[in-house]
Formats: sequence, structure tokens, C-alpha cells
Amino acid sequence: MLGRRHHREGALIMAQNDTGATTVAAPAPSTDNTDLVVVRNLKKYFPIRRGVFQRVVGQVQAVDNVSFAVRRGETLGLVGESGCGKSTAGKAILQLDRPTSGEVWLDGEDLVKLKGEKLRLMRRKMQIIFQDPFASLNPRMNVGQIVGEPLEVHGVAKGKDKEERVKELLKVVGLNPQFMTRFPHEFSGGQRQRIGIARALALNPSFIVCDEPIAALDVSIQAQVVNLLKDLQRQFGLTYLFIAHDLSMVRHISDRVAVMYLGRIVEIADWRAIYDDPKHPYTQSLLSAIPIPDPVIEAKRQRIILEGDVPSAANPPPGCRFSTRCPVRQERCYSDDPQLREIVPGHWAACHFA
Repeated sequence: MLGRRHHREGALIMAQNDTGATTVAAPAPSTDNTDLVVVRNLKKYFPIRRGVFQRVVGQVQAVDNVSFAVRRGETLGLVGESGCGKSTAGKAILQLDRPTSGEVWLDGEDLVKLKGEKLRLMRRKMQIIFQDPFASLNPRMNVGQIVGEPLEVHGVAKGKDKEERVKELLKVVGLNPQFMTRFPHEFSGGQRQRIGIARALALNPSFIVCDEPIAALDVSIQAQVVNLLKDLQRQFGLTYLFIAHDLSMVRHISDRVAVMYLGRIVEIADWRAIYDDPKHPYTQSLLSAIPIPDPVIEAKRQRIILEGDVPSAANPPPGCRFSTRCPVRQERCYSDDPQLREIVPGHWAACHFA
């Protein structure tokens, strides 16, 4: 597993824009096999249908041209306000929602091109922890059946072997193995999320998408679940894509952070660089909204209030998508689409004036 706070950025495919400046087109797999997951130009559009014949009259650009890499053993935090496309991106990476276009490489295999049995076999390497710990668990199945289902589906274990494996998984996530015969409604929210984590670990995956796994939990339980995820990462060498909108919690679990706005990545860097020296105006506004538990510092701090509302993903503005709300926008922002570029080593931002 990689050491924590590793700063080296993966290899990147370079291109030139209309002005001749070098920009990042998409990440490429590293030559030393450092990157476990590589996402290139990922798009997920949902059709808008109207009329009696349900004709397509437009498209919701939920994820538009997203590119990044996740290194082995690290946690990449994916943050942004509600509706920016975070969860859709996570599901598209796992092929739960088939992407409109793009590439998703996992261990040297392009998942977008896989179908049928080949894709089913690759699913053993990737799992997801859902946001709602109750809706994601079948209420008609007990804990033993829920956690053991992946083992049966993939032919890993049956009968007594499956039962022993389930007991072992429950111990790993801090639950009593005797809970196997209980049903989801008999547990608290935090316990249900632990069941979901045990199910995700059943097939020994290398990559897990954590889709806002603490959003539906009490504040007192959130820290427990995050600490559990960190312990499991160290124990099993897991790689996480941690999706959240709670920036203060992302800070504690992530090695690097990617900021998403209206379907696109606008900034990506080491967690410390993001929080100490954000380059993109949107990231700066997000961080300014985090309360600081020091009245002296809080009183001196300047809060960045964004004007207007988030544009519709069905009709995004031309040029920079943040131009309608950006406090430092200029004329070129309304026509020129900024590409991710390296501002300082390892720190990338999609802003003309970063």
C-alpha cells in the first residue's frame, strides 16, 4: 500500500488548446503500476423525453468529461454540492450506470468495454457502500443472507464455509456474529452501515466506492464509521473513492481531494494543498463555509457568498461552468472553457486565473 500523503501525480496525456497552452486532456495509467483506477473523459448523459412518443428533446449532462486517477492504497475524496454529479460518477465508474462515453481502467482492464461474464468477474474487484444504510439492505433477508449473498453469487463459498466467512466479516466490522439471524430493521443506522461495509468486503475487493456512507448517520456515529473505514484500509490495503459533501469529514480520511462542480472536476490536489491553499474560486467558497471552532478566527475570516443558483445540467453555460456565479470572472470566462492545468506540482485547477 502506498504511504500516506504521497504527492506524486500519475502520468497524464497532454494536449494543446486553441491558444497553444498545454492542458491536461486525461490521465493515463502510470508506468510503475501506481494507479489502480484511471478514469478518462467519462461522460454520463441522461435523455430528456417529452410528448406522446417520448422523443428525446435534450440531455442532462450529469457527468461531463471527467478524468482522474486513484492510486493503489489511497483515498481520493470527491466533493461538491448536491446535484453536481458525484454519485453518478461513482456508479458510472462501477458500471452500475453504463457511461455514455469514456474509459474506466481497473487493474489494466477497460470496464466500459467489458460485458457479460467478463464484467461479472471484474465486479469481485470493485464494490460500493451506499448512502442509505436501510434502503440498500433487503428487509426480507437476515444479516447472514445479506452479507453471504455475494459469496454465493460468485461461487466463492456455500454452506458451512459461507457461514464461517460471514461470521468473520461481522467481527471485522465490529458486529457480534450472533446477529446473523437478525433483520435490518432490528439495527441502528450505524449498525446497518456496518452490515453494508461487511457485504462490500465479502469478495476481498481492491477498490470500493464509498457513496456518502455517513450522510444519513448521526454526527456521533459518523466518526466511528470513518475510523472503521480507515482501519479496514490499513488492514486489507483497500483503495477508496470517498464521495461526500462534508468537507470537514473528507479532510480526515482523504489523501487527495477532487472538487466537482456541475458535472466536471474543477480542482484536484493533495488534501493539505486543497485546504491550505485552494486555487479555484469554487473551492475557496466551499471552504469558507466550514465553521471554525475559534470565535477569534471566525470573526476575522471573510465568508465568500456565491450569487445566483447552480445552472441546470440540461443547459450548462458556455465557457466556464462556474462563470455565472464566480466572484472573479472576466469576459473570457463566458466563452473559453478552462481545462485542468497544473498550477504547482501535484495541484491541478480548471480556472483561467488560478
